[in-house]
Amino acid sequence: MKIGEVCLLTNDVIRLANFYKTLFNIDNQCNDEVHQFIISEQTTLTIYNDGRLRQNNFQNICLAFTVNDVDIEFERLQALGVEIVSPPIVRPWGNKNMSFLDPDKNLIVFRSFPKQ
Repeated sequence: MKIGEVCLLTNDVIRLANFYKTLFNIDNQCNDEVHQFIISEQTTLTIYNDGRLRQNNFQNICLAFTVNDVDIEFERLQALGVEIVSPPIVRPWGNKNMSFLDPDKNLIVFRSFPKQ
């Protein structure tokens, strides 16, 4: 079994979708204000406004993405002005992780694994 889709509920689909399109260097050629698919490889990231007022905080979800080099991504995200929570650090289990917030304050982790 594989996760086929992750959906982020938001009050502002355009703002959040544009953040993830920039983050993943994806152009889905969509500016829908209610619902957008942002497709990256085998998993779909959906941004959706179901009409409910959302309280944006980083206590509701954490998304982790595996990247080739956390240090390079850290520099790129800093240049984009992304709100960094934790700079790259090697975790006790060997991963190098960093965390940051998206515009709705969802906690995002970029991680890379040690080269064998």
